[in-house]
Amino acid sequence: MRALIVFSHPKEDSFSAAILTTVKERLEAAGVEYRIRDLYRSNFSPVLTAHELDIYLDEAANTEPVAQDVADLRWADTLIFVYPTWWYGLPAMLKGWLDRVLVPGVAFLMPKAEGEDIRPGLTNIKRLAIFTTCGASWWLTQVIGAPGKRTLTRGVRAICAKGCRTYYAAHHLMDSSTPETRARHLRAVAAKVDRMTA
Repeated sequence: MRALIVFSHPKEDSFSAAILTTVKERLEAAGVEYRIRDLYRSNFSPVLTAHELDIYLDEAANTEPVAQDVADLRWADTLIFVYPTWWYGLPAMLKGWLDRVLVPGVAFLMPKAEGEDIRPGLTNIKRLAIFTTCGASWWLTQVIGAPGKRTLTRGVRAICAKGCRTYYAAHHLMDSSTPETRARHLRAVAAKVDRMTA
């Protein structure tokens, strides 16, 4: 198993960082090789430039601006996202990573004929895990529609390997959380990672 962890939080002392630590510890306990893409600490630019849009369909050139990210993605068979849910969606930094890295020829294959749809390109990804926090309650998140969760568990999963297993855990009501609720969430994350690596 080879896991790529995409971590997106600006603060090093955040609860998301504690989730990341839990994920790393459980992967190490299982002997799993992993790489971390810390978007903030690496100064990743989430902005899709005009040039990148111009070369978006050019599969010989579109990976050049994000070559290391693409190499890590192709190396992995497991993709793990750790991030806070803001305004029910993905942080701009993480959304920008999706925009810039999940390009044609890597994440998906473009249609060959009129009327065809894209085809999966991340067929090397057999497991997808999402660990997040939400300020809103579970029920309010459901009413809004959880667009961030849907982007990853439906959109990204749709371009992964057939039968890709999905693991998801969210700590809701983060703004009124307690040490007990946070500890319980870390145990839930650990259990999901253990199940994923079993």
